[in-house]
Amino acid sequence: MTNTSLAINHVGFLTPGNYRDDNPYEGLENTLQLLEFGEKLGFDSGWVRQRHLEHGISSAGVFLAAATQRTSRIQLGTAVIQIGYESPYRLAEDLSTVDVLARGRLNVGLSAGTPAHAELLGPRVFDGNWKEYDLSHERVIRFADNLRGEFLADPQTFIATPGGPQRPRLQPHAEGLVNRIWYGGGSLRSVGWAGRNGFNLMIGNVTAGENTDDFYEAQGRQLDAYHHNLDGIFRRVSLGRVIVPTDSADAATRKKYADYAASRHERTLKPQGERRTLFPKDLVGTSEQILEQLFNDPIVARVGELRLELPYEFQQHEYQQILSDFISHIAPEIGWGNQPVRISAGARR
Repeated sequence: MTNTSLAINHVGFLTPGNYRDDNPYEGLENTLQLLEFGEKLGFDSGWVRQRHLEHGISSAGVFLAAATQRTSRIQLGTAVIQIGYESPYRLAEDLSTVDVLARGRLNVGLSAGTPAHAELLGPRVFDGNWKEYDLSHERVIRFADNLRGEFLADPQTFIATPGGPQRPRLQPHAEGLVNRIWYGGGSLRSVGWAGRNGFNLMIGNVTAGENTDDFYEAQGRQLDAYHHNLDGIFRRVSLGRVIVPTDSADAATRKKYADYAASRHERTLKPQGERRTLFPKDLVGTSEQILEQLFNDPIVARVGELRLELPYEFQQHEYQQILSDFISHIAPEIGWGNQPVRISAGARR
């Protein structure tokens, strides 16, 4: 069934990192185990969401520091950190430390603008009137500049340390991390900015309907704008889709997956809200059914990296089944060349 028009050379997955309010440890530990499981299956990357005030990972850097000690090959990423709540310098210090522990496997996905729940969190995060703070793309630029390893001040400036005088710069310096910054774009303005500034691009299953009601047309225009603004520079593009194969699921689980997709179908029929947000259909079904939809997705044909976005609030064994079916039955048919490792979905550390 291999379709030579698709050339996916990198497959990853994005996990929500959910947990119960009365037992956060169990959910966070399950997410660490899922990253281990994905590495054993052969996935190239595993990504986590950063969310505030929710039952999810509120500090992606801290969490991925733990993941560096549980994995050895798989790339680890944030998708995404809302930089509006972060200090561009302190975040750079934290994530440089994570990348050093990961031996260069970290990918940093960011977004700018007013972050979620700002009316609640703004007064707790910022001193003074939070609405007067610069929450623009400039914070991403400052973060990137901090990662470059340039010395602060002139060559004659040294700081006193217990180990003797040294020239000041952000420590630890993580070589190459600045080239592994991704911007989560979903509008013509955001992807154009990402291209002009040379950042890798993350796009997913949510986008702005600018002068069109068609999700794929909107996302295609965004890719055009991104590549136009890159001006010939090579950068990576990662595409996210909600993909839920049912091949090895039992009857009750298949029904659960179908009900999940049905509950989200209405939002795909027209633009949502004042911002005209567009959504594609979730890809739920047998691997053959999903492959047919991927072959017909005009955006998949234009990228080299595909990110499987796991649904919220599923169970650990369901996530394992989804990853196993995807890597065994779907990934090899879309151009991915690694040999999948077959692991029982019920495997434990």
